[in-house]
Amino acid sequence: MSLCATPHILDSARISRTCSDAPSTMGRVLTSESVSAGHPDKLCDAISDSILDACIDADPFARVAVETMVKGMADESTIVVAGEITLNEDLEVDFEEIARKTAVQIGYDDQAVGMDARRGGNCNVITLIGRQSPEIAQGVNKDMGIDKDQGAGDQGIMFGFASNESEDIEGLEGSYMPVPIMLSHRLTDAITRACRSETIPWIRPDGKSQVSVMYENGRPIGITSLIMAVQHDDLANERFGGDTTEEHRYIESEIMNKIIRPTIPEIMITEETKVVVNGTGRFILGGPYADAGLTGRKIIVDTYGGIGCHGGGAFSGKDPSKVDRSAAYAARWAAKHVVASGLADICEIQLGYAIGVAEPTAIHVDTKGSSKDGLSDRWIADRLVEIFDFRPSSIIDRLALRKPIYARTAAGGHFGRAAEKDGGFSWERLDPSIIASLR
Repeated sequence: MSLCATPHILDSARISRTCSDAPSTMGRVLTSESVSAGHPDKLCDAISDSILDACIDADPFARVAVETMVKGMADESTIVVAGEITLNEDLEVDFEEIARKTAVQIGYDDQAVGMDARRGGNCNVITLIGRQSPEIAQGVNKDMGIDKDQGAGDQGIMFGFASNESEDIEGLEGSYMPVPIMLSHRLTDAITRACRSETIPWIRPDGKSQVSVMYENGRPIGITSLIMAVQHDDLANERFGGDTTEEHRYIESEIMNKIIRPTIPEIMITEETKVVVNGTGRFILGGPYADAGLTGRKIIVDTYGGIGCHGGGAFSGKDPSKVDRSAAYAARWAAKHVVASGLADICEIQLGYAIGVAEPTAIHVDTKGSSKDGLSDRWIADRLVEIFDFRPSSIIDRLALRKPIYARTAAGGHFGRAAEKDGGFSWERLDPSIIASLR
């Protein structure tokens, strides 16, 4: 398949074609989706992680496990914040204020868009917060449990993944991530930015993207389909005299020219690329009104887009003593170093933990047959054990995880982001000394 120098994605005939029209000679196609910050589930992740940040800012050793649920109705909305939080006795955090502020910042300040979270805006906030179980605490706190080191906050398996397939794609260099999820994130990030900045004034907070990428010989060569759902104002009645066909045509064109074209590298648009914008025709009713939201329901979006395994544990609302979060970050950090060092084109790391036990119960490396110079996966695993310390306390210290850096992870994925000066996304930073040790 040859790449098209001039994209034909605005061709109406192409846009209307379904996936069943795709040539039967297509190679391997992988698909990932992302959702905007205003998607109801992501709204819940953001509230949970904003509460986590406030707790860690007040007490770096806070124990936090917070879940959020949202649901909007025709005349009122409800936010439920529930979980377990342990802080120093003299500290308090205003959970309700954080929940409201987070929702408003995302764009939910009007019942017409799915929720009005402002005080006095017909939004109820219910908080159901207890303290961490003492039986869990004794396994996590140093010198209290059977293992005198800080043990894992729960049992479970965590995965880290990295690939070099992104390194030849403009704007994705250094991410070491699967291309489909990275392009999906770029699209939904653009939706979120357009909503918050009002550069496209009719965009509402809720939205989704889905990108399918064709591979040849393990390398991405182009997008076969690109799907977007963008919540919007009622433009048919506001601008087009009730004509929903004209409304859809206008929205489709605007999303093409202001979201897709500036966001997707031209080289990824092929002659076969098909684009669908708002496949039902309209997307006015969205947010919590159209769909209840819940923390932790977008774990594949948060990680590798289905290209790579997931242990099942959500990240948002959990402090770093929970290995669901911290060990997944550490596994990604290690996998990224394996690929960046040139030991393999692909690396997936699995870590197993037992509650209250510091050392992982198992470490497994799978390079999918891509390792270099005849290196075995077992050899790579042994080197990782020598270089990385996967005990929770060590992970927390090396990645500096006792900081309020988590709300920014709630949308746009936890991986493939640039490490930030204040410690945000520390698990994405490459350490030259580690790379040298691996080589």
